[in-house]
Amino acid sequence: MHPIIKLVSQRLALGFLLLFGASALIFGLTEALPGDAAQAVLGQAATPEALANLREEMGLNRPALTRYFEWLGGIVQGDLGQSLTNKLDIAESIGSRLGNTLFLAFWAAVVSVPLAIFLGLLAVRYRNRWPDKLISAVTLTTISIPEFLIGYVLVYFVAVKLGLFSPLAMINDSMSFWQKLNSIALPVIVLTLVVLAHMMRMTRAAILNVMQSAYVETAELKGLSNFQVIYRHAFPNAVAPIVNVVMLNLAYLVVGVVVVEVVFVYPGMGQYLVDHVTKRDVPVVLACGVIFAAIYIGLNMIADIVAILANPRLRHPK
Repeated sequence: MHPIIKLVSQRLALGFLLLFGASALIFGLTEALPGDAAQAVLGQAATPEALANLREEMGLNRPALTRYFEWLGGIVQGDLGQSLTNKLDIAESIGSRLGNTLFLAFWAAVVSVPLAIFLGLLAVRYRNRWPDKLISAVTLTTISIPEFLIGYVLVYFVAVKLGLFSPLAMINDSMSFWQKLNSIALPVIVLTLVVLAHMMRMTRAAILNVMQSAYVETAELKGLSNFQVIYRHAFPNAVAPIVNVVMLNLAYLVVGVVVVEVVFVYPGMGQYLVDHVTKRDVPVVLACGVIFAAIYIGLNMIADIVAILANPRLRHPK
């Protein structure tokens, strides 16, 4: 078997194993919370008889392991089940919300990834000079501030005071493409500020590491300019670690948008997950958790494979 095919098979097997572990962990943590979906629906004033009847109707009176493996069997067949609280099909409810989350993550990536690579190259070009120090200071400051705080500050100054963008990121199918972009402008800015520092710092560090190589010194001795040395020789050979950190941050843009979606009342997966965690709706929480875990594991697997394909020593191990 070719080493690349063997590697992909191993990564896929490990990914499925991690998904199983993540689903079991999410189910266990949700079950450990006080109360259940019946209690959330009926409230604190519910009588024991009413709770018992509703729990039997929801199937909550069965053992936890039985419910988990029934849900797992449905997942294998492509059935996410029904919500306990509203009886709606989870797959249909998640469909549009997942599309909204991916829409937000896509535009955040379109802005943040090229900007981070450009700033990383600029920082290398002016290493240890004021542009490098300014870029590092600004990006490290933004990553040190919680995203919800950045969101509220932007809402107050940009949306309320200046009136540039909508303070609430509400989108629907009746809106035009440009109206949707205007609505998600503030969440995109917040996500960009949060992930920018990771990618910029890794780009800078990877290129500086390559700049110490002999072939880079040879290129400099040939009379190439500093910028030509960076983008022709250093950057292509620093792709592997840059791809890794870009994939990790793309995974965060999809998985870590929960706080941003709640701040801007964005109708995505994060808001949907938070709403059903408060209702103790275990099937919905499990479905959202597994989808998030699958996206995160998948992007990390792609990063591993790309890093190996970009490195001849890993492509052809001895």
